Amino acid sequence: MDTNLEHKTSNVELVFWQRALAWALAQPQNDGVVALLNNSNIEYPNDPFPNRLFVGAKRVVGVSDASDGPDAFELLRLAQAERPSHWVGYLGYDLKNQLERLNSRHPNRIGFADAFFAEPRWIIDYHDGAPTLAGEGDTDALLTDLLAFPMPAFLPVDPQQVQCRVTSDAYMTTVRQIQQFIRAGEVYELNYCVEFFAEQARLDPMATYWALNERSPMPFSAFLKLDDHYMMGASPERFLKKTGATLTSQPIKGTIRRGKTADEDAQLRVRLLNSEKERAENLMIVDLVRNDLARSAQTGTVRVDELFGIYSFRQVFQMISTVSATLHPDSSWTDAIRNAFPMGSMTGAPKIRSMELIDELESSRRGLYSGAFGYVTSDNNFDFNVVIRSLLYDARQQYASFSVGSAITYDADPAQEWDECLLKARAIRDLLEGC
Repeated sequence: MDTNLEHKTSNVELVFWQRALAWALAQPQNDGVVALLNNSNIEYPNDPFPNRLFVGAKRVVGVSDASDGPDAFELLRLAQAERPSHWVGYLGYDLKNQLERLNSRHPNRIGFADAFFAEPRWIIDYHDGAPTLAGEGDTDALLTDLLAFPMPAFLPVDPQQVQCRVTSDAYMTTVRQIQQFIRAGEVYELNYCVEFFAEQARLDPMATYWALNERSPMPFSAFLKLDDHYMMGASPERFLKKTGATLTSQPIKGTIRRGKTADEDAQLRVRLLNSEKERAENLMIVDLVRNDLARSAQTGTVRVDELFGIYSFRQVFQMISTVSATLHPDSSWTDAIRNAFPMGSMTGAPKIRSMELIDELESSRRGLYSGAFGYVTSDNNFDFNVVIRSLLYDARQQYASFSVGSAITYDADPAQEWDECLLKARAIRDLLEGC
């Protein structure tokens, strides 16, 4: 399928969400927790994130360090069983250390906990031109206060000095190492990532988020404030969604830039669709996702609903496939997440050996990057994105970080893989550097 994902947010709705986020960040009762889901009003197969704002934390479930902390998935299941509610939060990539006999050798430079979920005090929605605010207290008065809140003044992002944790030469040397592991039969494909960062970075997280959203509107965009830590996300990818008993995963593998003219754009779309390399990468991850879903699914219900769909975003074309299954009655909703995490599109295949090599070869701890951010409803439905194309920021340390990667296969061209990383980094890097 060739699909153009149109960005249709009205100015009135955009102003509402900008005002609402500013109001939420200013509330003394927000408990240091504010989370915005933003679909940029992009139509997406199986629907994008809802446009929704979560404020405050009546209850919190979290794990600081997965290596020696309690089981994050079980904590979340028990909290939901105790009192069903809505939750918003994330699962960091390094929860892998709870799921398998794995470690993370790099320091946690950005400082996010490995897992965090909050039961919000208030949930704000906007449907058909009408905002709603649900939660504790006088919600009518709170909504009136929100609608009267002054609009923030968004100043341009001050230019930052962005560095990469590895040089292009070192990157290509590592790619060739990975290809040696592939030839030896240890992995078939490995997702290799590099970190870009800025030190002494002084950012206005809210202004930075909206500037990123303008440059790169996405169906799984998100903003998170967690005390002094912020995520400003422009993710195009769904990790896993549950609606009733239906599980849906939509892995992305295959990226190419947009053209400068209509003719070039059409040529690049066809080139991605017909690329044997990109199809092979995508198919390997689809097979991995099928296996992950089968661990929680009723026998015979795992199916590939779409293979090699080409979707156009503002900066890039992406190859996206859709895999679905029916949850087994003996599997809990958290089993479905646990058995598919971390997502195969960010590890490689086979998954465990890929994760071992990732920790050995990459130069940074992934943390929240390549984890999953999303929400859970009171009836145990959920939707999580893949935390990619996202800027992480520690305001106290003034440290900003974003990572990008690509799937390395036996016939990958190291220079082309480096160029793909630069392409994926462009929206955030240009924003930070003032381009």
